[in-house]
Amino acid sequence: MTAQGSEVGEQEVKRRRVFYIPGYDPIPPRRYRELYRKESRAQAEISGYEIALSAKKGPRFGWSVRSDIHGAQIESEIDVLVWSDIVQASMDAGILRTYLILARTAWTYIGSGALFRLMKLRRGPVLAALYPIGVLLLQLAVALGLVWGVSALAAMFGTLAHWGGIAIGLGLASALLTWFKRQDGRFFAYYLMHDYGFSARWHGADPPALVNRMAEFRADIAEAMRQDWDEVLIVGHSSGAHLGVSILADLIRRGEVPDTGPEVSFLSLGQVVPMVSYLPQAKALRRDLAYLSAREEVFWLDVTAPGDPCSFALCDPVKVSGVAPKDQKYPLVISAAFKNTLSPARWNALKRRFFRLHFQYLCAFDRPGPYDYFQITAGGHTLRTRFATHMPSPSRIDIPANKYTDMAPE
Repeated sequence: MTAQGSEVGEQEVKRRRVFYIPGYDPIPPRRYRELYRKESRAQAEISGYEIALSAKKGPRFGWSVRSDIHGAQIESEIDVLVWSDIVQASMDAGILRTYLILARTAWTYIGSGALFRLMKLRRGPVLAALYPIGVLLLQLAVALGLVWGVSALAAMFGTLAHWGGIAIGLGLASALLTWFKRQDGRFFAYYLMHDYGFSARWHGADPPALVNRMAEFRADIAEAMRQDWDEVLIVGHSSGAHLGVSILADLIRRGEVPDTGPEVSFLSLGQVVPMVSYLPQAKALRRDLAYLSAREEVFWLDVTAPGDPCSFALCDPVKVSGVAPKDQKYPLVISAAFKNTLSPARWNALKRRFFRLHFQYLCAFDRPGPYDYFQITAGGHTLRTRFATHMPSPSRIDIPANKYTDMAPE
């Protein structure tokens, strides 16, 4: 394999179906189409191939891709498996309710011991989880300080003025907290609080709102596996990675992955699996991790990067969850190596933009290495072939630090 992972033998894929599962993201799915359009154009220019997007008809939002990569001409159909409406509904909470979610989420992770065990893996994503708690508490402290300051000043003019000052202070504090919430596009505190609170509310079990949606996703993927594609590729980004694990495990258990059909591949990007699998009621997820890791039906590649502080970089999600079977085969854990695959100038421009870095897996690299999202989703080789000889990262983490290792029955 070359550095860019392009010369891996004769073309195997002419027609590919891709299902992209986003993470906890309230943004409409067209954002992903425009990101793909912009970044694929940039990567094609850097790496010397051609790629173009067009509109796609169908019940789900998506787009068609035609590419000519090193002489291989490929057609790919990409669907976004949308659950942004569920995310938006879970974020529909006022200020008081958000602080109640904060208390519940903190208690879930601290009381279960998950927070301290997660720190043994990677501090970055744990600090990212603590960030919204710290920011929201700081905002509350400023608001309460405003109440105290106004009331103390008013108290200098007598008891009646003191009570009036408290009322005025409360009004100002409410206005300040409302302003903070409206500015969350800059702080991301409310967004992240609802993100972590979404799984914490159910202690790691599948949220009821997602159960039916995941069944719909599973049905769509199963239908594609019965069609004339050379590869069916499922991409799970961020918290979409553990949704992909459970969906694929269910498909195999139900016998819906045909013996003679498209190659089935799973690409997990920037995964945060331990944030869920370390919770006490994540029994179904732990079962699915163990099951999928030992199956040959699906080739599973896990890509993270130490430069992404929002992911559990290079953590084998099966082993660190404490459920690795003796015959574990997957995932193949590799690094996107941002510091090597991005030029110094590009890295310096991005290294403090933590949320942008969490999406870098879907973007162009100006010093491309083996991992190229666009060759994977629109190139002439299956994921299995492309990474058949790739060794796992020597820096991968496989510490089974999870306290909860019980699993749901098959």
